[in-house]
Amino acid sequence: MQKKLFFLFLFLSVEITIAQPDILSEQARISVLTVGSGKSLNDSFGHSGFRVVDPIKNIDLVFNYGVYDFQTPNFYLKFAQGKLNYLIGFDYYEDFFERYISQNRTIKEQVLNLSKIEKQQLFDYLLNNIKPENRGYLYDFFYDNCATKIKDVTNISLNNTIVFNKPKNFKDQTFRTLIQNNLNKNSWGSFGIDLALGSVIDRKATTEDHMFLPENIYNFFEVATIKSSNKPLVKESKVLYKMIDEPLPSDFFTSPLFVFGVLGIFILFITYNDFKKQKHTVWLDVTLFSITGLIGILILLLWFATDHKGTHQNYNLLWAFALNILVIGQLLKPKASKWFIKYLKLLVILLCLLTLHWLMGIQVFAIGLIPLLLALFIRYLFLINIMTIGNRQ
Repeated sequence: MQKKLFFLFLFLSVEITIAQPDILSEQARISVLTVGSGKSLNDSFGHSGFRVVDPIKNIDLVFNYGVYDFQTPNFYLKFAQGKLNYLIGFDYYEDFFERYISQNRTIKEQVLNLSKIEKQQLFDYLLNNIKPENRGYLYDFFYDNCATKIKDVTNISLNNTIVFNKPKNFKDQTFRTLIQNNLNKNSWGSFGIDLALGSVIDRKATTEDHMFLPENIYNFFEVATIKSSNKPLVKESKVLYKMIDEPLPSDFFTSPLFVFGVLGIFILFITYNDFKKQKHTVWLDVTLFSITGLIGILILLLWFATDHKGTHQNYNLLWAFALNILVIGQLLKPKASKWFIKYLKLLVILLCLLTLHWLMGIQVFAIGLIPLLLALFIRYLFLINIMTIGNRQ
C-alpha cells in the first residue's frame, strides 16, 4: 500500500483551505480513487483514496489512509513490532494525480451514489478524522489499511446499509493467493512474504476480507448496493489514466530460484566430494546451521514478539530450525555425540513434514526455497551416514 511522508506545511495549507467551506453544495460529489500497482514491492498492491469535489466551494481534495510519520519515536522498532500508527492524509487532487501519472500507474474513479446529506456525513467524518487527535490508527495489512478504511468509512456514512455483492466470476481465495496475484512468485518480494508470513494467511478469506486490496475495493464497489434505497453504490466509473505498458526487464539470474539453485548445486557438489573422501566440510555445516538457526529465531520473534497477525503459525520453522544455532559445537567435534545423530534424523523428519504441509495446503512456501531444501535434505542424510560410521570406528 502507498506510504508517504507527512509534511507539516501541507497539513497547514490544506487545513486552511477546508476550514472555511465545510458545507458542501448541491454540485459536490465524492468518489473513490483506485491506483494500480507500481514497480516497487511497497507499491505492488495499489492504493485507495476518497476524492471530494465541490466546484462551487472550490474544493478538490483527496483523503487517504496511507501516511506515516518518520519522526515517530522508535519508528523502526514499532514498525517491526506491528505497533506503528498510520495516519489519514490528504492532497490537492492535482498533486495526487500528477504524482501517480509520473509513476505510470493506472488511476480509476468511482463516483459514489450519495444524497446531499450522505455526502455531507462522509465529508464531515473525514474532516473530523483529519484532526491531529484523530488522525492515527493502528495499521494492519489485512484488516485495517488504506483500502479497508475506504470500505469502513463509506459504510459509516451510510449507517452500515451497504450490501457487498460478489462480483462476476468471483472466487474465494486465500490471503496468500490474493497477495501473490500481485507479485512475481520468483521475486525477492514474494520470497520475503512467503518466508515471514505464516499458515494463518493460507486460509480462505471471507467475502469482505478480500477488500484489503484496493483493486478488490474497486471490484466490490462496482456491484455493491445500498439497502435503504436499493440503488447501486457507484453512480459512475471511469479511468482517469491508463498505465502505458512497458517491457519488463529479465531478472531471472538474480531471482531467488536461480540464486538458491546455484547455492543448492554448490552444497551438493561439496557433499559429493565429502562423500568420496569420507569426511565432512566443517565450515559449510557451521554456515548452514548458523543461517538456518538465525532465520528460525527471526521467525519465532515475528510470531511471538510482534503484534503482526499474519506472522503466526509459520511452518518455515520446519527447515529454519532455531535450535540449530545451539548445536553448532557438535559439528566441531572429531566424533559426534549419539544424540546429535538423532537430532540430524529429526531435521530430516522436519523436512518431510514441511513437504507434507505444502502438499496438503496447510502452508504454501516460497518456490525459491526448493533447491535449498533438497540440498539440506541430502546434506543431513550425508551427515547422519558419515557421523554414524565415525562413531563405529
